Amino acid sequence: MKNRVLTLMLSSVLLFSSCQNDYLELDPLDAQTEASYFRSTADFKVASNDFYNKMISWKPINSSSVFSFMDFGTDLTSLAQEEGRGNTVAGNSDIYWTNPYKYIRANNILLKAADQYTGDKAAIAQYVAAAKFFRAWHHFFLLKRFGGVPIVTTVVDINDGVLYGKRNSRYEVMKQIIKDLDEAIPNLPTEQNISGADKGHLSNWAAKAFKARVLLYEATWEKYVGNTTDGDGTSTGAGTAEASSNVNAYLQEAIVLAKEVMTSGGYQLWNYNTQLNNFSMCYLFNLEDAGSNPAGLDKATNKEYILYNKYDFGLLQGGINLSHTVSSRLAPSRKFMDMFLCSDGLPVNKSPLFQGYQHVQDEYKNRDYRLTSYFVDANTDAIPAQGSIKLFGPGGDSGSGYANRKFRSYKYGTYRAANTESPDYAQIRLAEVYLIYAEALFELNGAISDAELNESINLLRQRAGLPALTNAFVTANGLNMKEELRRERAVELFGENSRYDDLKRWGIAEQELNQPVVGSVIQGTDYEGNANLYKPASYPYGEISVATGKGNLRALLLDPVSNRNFQRKHYLFPIPLTQIQLNGKLVQNPGY
Repeated sequence: MKNRVLTLMLSSVLLFSSCQNDYLELDPLDAQTEASYFRSTADFKVASNDFYNKMISWKPINSSSVFSFMDFGTDLTSLAQEEGRGNTVAGNSDIYWTNPYKYIRANNILLKAADQYTGDKAAIAQYVAAAKFFRAWHHFFLLKRFGGVPIVTTVVDINDGVLYGKRNSRYEVMKQIIKDLDEAIPNLPTEQNISGADKGHLSNWAAKAFKARVLLYEATWEKYVGNTTDGDGTSTGAGTAEASSNVNAYLQEAIVLAKEVMTSGGYQLWNYNTQLNNFSMCYLFNLEDAGSNPAGLDKATNKEYILYNKYDFGLLQGGINLSHTVSSRLAPSRKFMDMFLCSDGLPVNKSPLFQGYQHVQDEYKNRDYRLTSYFVDANTDAIPAQGSIKLFGPGGDSGSGYANRKFRSYKYGTYRAANTESPDYAQIRLAEVYLIYAEALFELNGAISDAELNESINLLRQRAGLPALTNAFVTANGLNMKEELRRERAVELFGENSRYDDLKRWGIAEQELNQPVVGSVIQGTDYEGNANLYKPASYPYGEISVATGKGNLRALLLDPVSNRNFQRKHYLFPIPLTQIQLNGKLVQNPGY
């Protein structure tokens, strides 16, 4: 076939060009050209380098957008999104079905070429390992989005049975992911052995960290969700050996892997609180060159990112209006503002240090440093002054009374203009590994020791200006250890594509996403009765009485319960209708 682009969908045969927009554009090449392309170690390296561009990050690729994967519209943000409302419906197509299979094909092309390669196999082992890692990466993306999906481990052609077969079960997909990662890890270099020119490439620690993430995800899914979302009839594995007790084994291995990365990977938390006035968790996420923060720190200081996409203002800019978008779309909900602990480690409804809501700046005082890193005034980099936030309806702060600055460029508009922001994008960072370790321990044992807390969660709390979490502290203050661990995860990973997955794998998405979305407290504050600060007519849903750090108070109602109908079926997305039409054996996920 002379054409360099073979148009083929996973569940289709070769069709006329008039239908091409509905199918997966498979590049690179036809079978003959594919085989001849890989002639040297350098060819394998070049091909594997492109795999890194296929992770969702700042720069759009194949119509994908990071803004679909920053936890917009969860229970932690004030701007309602259709996914969080439960308004997902089956569409004809979904790029997040077609793109991963396109990328998997590229992985399989390299693996096929490696099998046929007559040169030095050891010299290409690292690139073969990368192909297996990324094949696992994309299958995991599909698993989280759709549940069981067809597993593809070969370069398929129009006669391949996988094009016409059933979906594999989620349990079979997990087995394949684990197999690929197990085969990849031994042949990936340690972080310390990756040259400066190749920084950002996979280390074996990155693969272990990702495998720990995968194992925790699936263990908790099987523990709390089980097969209540499984579709596709008998191929789900429900009631079979595939669905049996993986939970403990997965949790045990996640703990081991996380501990290896924590102790051997050479990573460390990016903590420059002294130089940055306790704003480390603000400047970490917009870190570029020495001009990107008031302390003159650059990317060379960052040892926290384990797997990341590299960007550079001069060579590869992010290419999206990041600062403007996240300011409003990641504005926090009332629920999230109240989740941040006070500096004594107590929740706002238990701490004597909590200052309440009367003045706009009050609730920022004596709190977790991450609160003031994420949500202080995005323009002045300071706690909002009295009367500085006006509630005149949706605007730069989504009308909630708050604006986000996590990921927002330092001195946006002067230091960095729209679409030029170029911080690296963290796919996995050390903080998440600490969270995986602590959660897996608790889920496995129903408890976690103070020593285990000290080597994980408490390192994050130290950077956040909080006292250590201990079992005695939890007991003395009527807290729940599991909920405190989950609180840490919500706060630390805000906006990093974690919250929807967490709510689903914990089996509590219906409970959390069907609550009203609420903004600033009005009752007993400077807003109440002050037309210069607050225009009630701008808010069609009015106010609602909600539990706060100072008892039940009236606050802005931004999205009422009547708009929200998130159900168990929404834990998975629907299979695109075109795929089902092309392959009658693909059964739709339940409820769609």
